[in-house]
Amino acid sequence: MKTYLDTKPYWFESAQMPRFPKLDRDETVDVAVIGGGITGLTAAYLLTLAGRSVALLERERCAEIDTGHTSAHLTMVTDMQLTDLVGSIGRDHAQAVWDAGLAAIAQIDAIVREEAIDCDFAWVPGYLHHPFDSLALSRSKGELAQGGAVNSRASDSIRAFEDEAALAERLGFDAEFIADVPFVGGPGVMFLDQARFNPRRYLAAVAQAISDRGGMIFEHTAAEEFCDAPLAINANGHTITCGSIVLATHTPLTGTTGLVPAMLFQTKLALYTSYVIGGRVAKGRVPDALFWDTADPYHYLRLETDRDHDFVIFGGEDHKTGQAEDTRGCFDRLERTLESIVDDVQVTHRWSGQVIETPDGLPYIGETAANQFAGTGYSGNGMTFGTLTAMMAVDRILGRANPWSGLFDPGRKKIRAGLWDYIRENKDYPYYLVRDRFAGGERRSRRSVRRGSGKVLNLQGQHVAVYRHPSGATVERSAVCTHMGCIVDWNEAERTWDCPCHGSRFQPDGTVIAGPAESPLKPIE
Repeated sequence: MKTYLDTKPYWFESAQMPRFPKLDRDETVDVAVIGGGITGLTAAYLLTLAGRSVALLERERCAEIDTGHTSAHLTMVTDMQLTDLVGSIGRDHAQAVWDAGLAAIAQIDAIVREEAIDCDFAWVPGYLHHPFDSLALSRSKGELAQGGAVNSRASDSIRAFEDEAALAERLGFDAEFIADVPFVGGPGVMFLDQARFNPRRYLAAVAQAISDRGGMIFEHTAAEEFCDAPLAINANGHTITCGSIVLATHTPLTGTTGLVPAMLFQTKLALYTSYVIGGRVAKGRVPDALFWDTADPYHYLRLETDRDHDFVIFGGEDHKTGQAEDTRGCFDRLERTLESIVDDVQVTHRWSGQVIETPDGLPYIGETAANQFAGTGYSGNGMTFGTLTAMMAVDRILGRANPWSGLFDPGRKKIRAGLWDYIRENKDYPYYLVRDRFAGGERRSRRSVRRGSGKVLNLQGQHVAVYRHPSGATVERSAVCTHMGCIVDWNEAERTWDCPCHGSRFQPDGTVIAGPAESPLKPIE
């Protein structure tokens, strides 16, 4: 007889969340945050960092419900393929969507670094490829030859993968067509600058940082009533009076929106259940990367490292919530597929989570009423879009412009391709001040540097100023200015390395043109 595993996420055993009390008093704060998942905790963290007083209310325990049931992929790549996204909303809008995801990963990385969080965060590549089922079948039939030859079935869609990679690269993302995807075989697309982490370890540290900065977190405290004159929330018989509200509950609460508008908004959301299994594998058996296929619904796979073994996480079998009679069968099919790919896996965990889809495939993030901010419809990108919602909410509360506010507006109509210089319009936003170095520049491979041009790359942990001569030869020097240690930038017009801090300038080979620096850029260690 088949033994069914307890449907408890792997993350619950890998980290403990700090405990917080129930609300037992009235409070007045700048911002009330409803929901203790990645959206709410990130928003509370950023707000306390900005000096705002915050009270976060969670009806159960933090990071246990939707966030606790994630597979924790961190990717800018949307469920809708980029070629389809561009066809639907235009190139600038599509680039903005992917940029938003990458900016969210950058925010997570920054918090990990700022708080020195041990949460297994790592930048890893992501691979889009043929369905796992077809690749496993091809292997069993011997259709996938040794040495990485491409399956004859897969060869029919090579052009589609090539187009996807070429388009992503034209929009500034580090993507490359791969004739033989590592581990799974067959053609696909490699996307650099994706990431993975342990969400419970991450959020445990974030919650503690909020508390340490004076932010208040109340668990087992459900928001029962919202008032708008003055803005307040009643819970546990007490009242939180506030200036702004952030609804971070996956499916947004009505809040102060009003029943009819809230019901109409709900009709734009489609709820799906996605299934996940996890199991132990030998060290090095599965590459440390993100994988997702082109099946419909698609499958996704990633690795979580451990001391003496690795843990592979595999998901899919999505269906509309409440519309599958045999949910155990969903788990069984996942397990059979995973075992056909990794024959020595020891499946130990099963769990499911909820995914919310929208008509155009983009999340709804923005104000749903005066001084009330919400986010939902994250599709398969809950960790990135949840973080993005927090970033956008904080920008709104602090009165800062945000480049994605119109794009993800909950009240938007159909997004139409049109004349919009996306980068120029948002060049002053902090993300774009470092985009070329971080979001596809800093972490890119040397091949991203055009002939006759230069770029600062992150190569094996070092900031490297890479210049490619018109002949194709490259010159590499440390990108650290020898004056005060700032990172130089490439001046395309003058073909020089310029320091943004104090104005030192260098030749493409690192020779000093003008001070205050007196020494050339150093050779790479």
